[in-house]
Amino acid sequence: MRTAVVILNWNTKDYLRRFLPGLLESLDGEDACAIVADSASGDGSMEFMEENFPQVRRIPLDKNYGFTGGYNRALAGVEAEYFVLLNSDIEVSPDWLGPLTQWMDSHPECGICGPKLLSLHDRGSFEYAGAAGGYLDAFGYPFCRGRVLGRLDRDSGQYDSPARVLWVSGAALMIRSSLWNSLGGLDERFFAHMEEIDLCWRAQLLGRQVWNVPGSKVYHLGGGTLPAASPWKLELNYRNNLLLLENNLAPTYAARGSAPSRALREASRLIFRRKLLDGLAGLVYLLTLKPKNTAAVLRAHRGYRILRREPDAALVERCYRERPEVRGLSGVWILAASACRGKKIFAHLAKMAEKEELRKYR
Repeated sequence: MRTAVVILNWNTKDYLRRFLPGLLESLDGEDACAIVADSASGDGSMEFMEENFPQVRRIPLDKNYGFTGGYNRALAGVEAEYFVLLNSDIEVSPDWLGPLTQWMDSHPECGICGPKLLSLHDRGSFEYAGAAGGYLDAFGYPFCRGRVLGRLDRDSGQYDSPARVLWVSGAALMIRSSLWNSLGGLDERFFAHMEEIDLCWRAQLLGRQVWNVPGSKVYHLGGGTLPAASPWKLELNYRNNLLLLENNLAPTYAARGSAPSRALREASRLIFRRKLLDGLAGLVYLLTLKPKNTAAVLRAHRGYRILRREPDAALVERCYRERPEVRGLSGVWILAASACRGKKIFAHLAKMAEKEELRKYR
């Protein structure tokens, strides 16, 4: 098969029952197949698959390696031109796959693309996990076209043109298998959360583009593995955001013209400022009687110190020489902008994006 759509399952048998039939129907007539990799579920997922979907290939893993380790192990045994990472709680549109493969076929410079991600709870709204493609703000906080912090925009066609972004959601992400192998897959230190941002950013540092392709639409239920209020989820987000910056900031500064030694210093300064903001967030959690969240921030920083590694000096040097273009890093501080603009934040960001494009092509 040309395209392998791979679902990584962990105790989501009910989602497989609900969403897999629609996926299989959408692949009818496509040069594609569905695969379910299972992270040693204890809910009878594989028995359910064997009984109800014996035609679907299954890849059983011996334990839960997280999103990162699970996909790395599953895709190591899959041969296809394109890989699609798809959450088990995604409802696909009948024609969702075609626009993605067509885009990749006609844009060889694109290494990763993703669909428009809408909410299954409210089909007229964007979904938190990725909306219409994502960016990072001046301090490394992620936000999306259609989602800023906890605020979601309505889909009125304002993002119906394909757009280059920094990242697309791992809930529904297409990547060339050759690029996946060149990148070594996902960084397993992340386990889960923000690993797709790291993957997409590293792809751009290799000179490949990342696009949101809104001709493809899927609907995401969300919260299938970890609830939004989970302190562990909060810990993963804070920890992985620092790992994300450590991996990619220095080579990005080098790609923009900073000499390698200077690029390393610039990256270190930004990460230090981000740690201070994290500490402030931990204090706010404490003052608002959320001590578990404060503890999650502290554990996140401790985990980062344990897992961090020095930036890849060879990568920094190469980016300085070759100057790959990295799109999707914004100079805005999204926390302040959202507080000031309120519901008008989406229109404000759209105007900023338009001005940036006008300056670029003037």
